[in-house]
Amino acid sequence: MALWTLFGLKHGMATTRWPSADGSDGQDGVLGMPRYRPELCRSDCTACADSCPTQAITMRGPDDAPNGEGTIHVDYGRCVVCQLCTEACPTGAMEASPDWAFGVTARDDLVWRKNASSLPAQTEKPQFRRSLHIRHVDAGSCNGCESELQALNNPYYNLHRLGIFFTASPRFADLLLVTGPVTNAMLEPLRTTYEAMPSPKFVMAVGTCAVSGGIARDGYACQAGLEGTLPVDLYLPGCPPNPAAIIEALLMFLNRMPQKVVGGRMRHG
Repeated sequence: MALWTLFGLKHGMATTRWPSADGSDGQDGVLGMPRYRPELCRSDCTACADSCPTQAITMRGPDDAPNGEGTIHVDYGRCVVCQLCTEACPTGAMEASPDWAFGVTARDDLVWRKNASSLPAQTEKPQFRRSLHIRHVDAGSCNGCESELQALNNPYYNLHRLGIFFTASPRFADLLLVTGPVTNAMLEPLRTTYEAMPSPKFVMAVGTCAVSGGIARDGYACQAGLEGTLPVDLYLPGCPPNPAAIIEALLMFLNRMPQKVVGGRMRHG
């Protein structure tokens, strides 16, 4: 008998029951997007904006601060989750949090705003009642996101149990999953892959680089992520987003889980 068979018989099933309520997502203790608390923000302080390497946090002008939204503008679509803002902030206006599941269907929901109260309505996708096939394109990433994608098919997460599969050919794909800031060299191959997909076809930006360009934004060799390149149906920032965050976003796309983020804030419960 093979050694791995003996190991399996001894230790039992390794696959989590998550996203069922009695299963673990495997992300205990993982830091997520910093939470913004505008009531603690000082008008004379620029520490968090000065520390942010991607301009996810910028200062508002004197006439550009809606009531109750504080003096800074927070765009989680540009956040690389480095936590520098939480370390630099002297008042706790930017605080560490476990909010790592930041998948949204509208780019505007990654921007913090006080008066965002309603979640977007779910869109019917009857063609995906059984399975979803994904074609992944690495458009110039550092391979951090790829390491998390590889973990989707390990025994713990076992993505296939959810009816979600990666395919080698765009002609069999329903969803184009893109990582990386979209380098100039990958721009044409990316468009060619998208054009080869049958309709209906959808696009998912995974990682802050794909959402907005990330740390490489405004560089000489790449685009600002998928902005202005392809129509995006699903955004998942993070550097990189963990496997559970990717699964949650995919299940949200399939209307099998609700969207948790609206106006840059995580809804709990």
